Amino acid sequence: MGISGFKPSFVVGVDATRQAHGSRLAALTGRRLTGFALVRFVEDGDWFADCPVVLDFDGVQVEVCHWKLDELSIGWDTIDITSTITGWEGFELTPQWSHSDERLEPFVGQELQEVALLERRPAERDLAAGTVAVEFVFASGRLRIVNGLDENLIEVNAARPDDVRHGLDR
Repeated sequence: MGISGFKPSFVVGVDATRQAHGSRLAALTGRRLTGFALVRFVEDGDWFADCPVVLDFDGVQVEVCHWKLDELSIGWDTIDITSTITGWEGFELTPQWSHSDERLEPFVGQELQEVALLERRPAERDLAAGTVAVEFVFASGRLRIVNGLDENLIEVNAARPDDVRHGLDR
């Protein structure tokens, strides 16, 4: 992807995610969301949902990226969002870091109250079964970074009814 510092380490499932990142995610509780970055294309402003979503909590940077149908990478303080994204020469679109998003902006400046993992468990057969989302809870609402089946999705407010919530202990 040409993202400076991005070295994904993908895990599958809620247990593996909790074991690898649960305590660090829980430790974000009480910090303020001070910024975010995601990749948009210069030409049309569209969000490139294959790239990580970067959230900054008072200087602790968490980098969330879903891949394939069920893989999740959570990185910590590795991506340099001030660097130019490389490797796209010759393509029609030019990716660049953006600090603008109508879903994320309302949460900036707010204190994080809780972090949870959401496991998709639909009643019917579904490719999304078993995928894991990361949920950030603020006073004004909830922000989730969800597996959109080989890309990230950003959702706000109430979780889907077929999501099973797994709280994280500090």
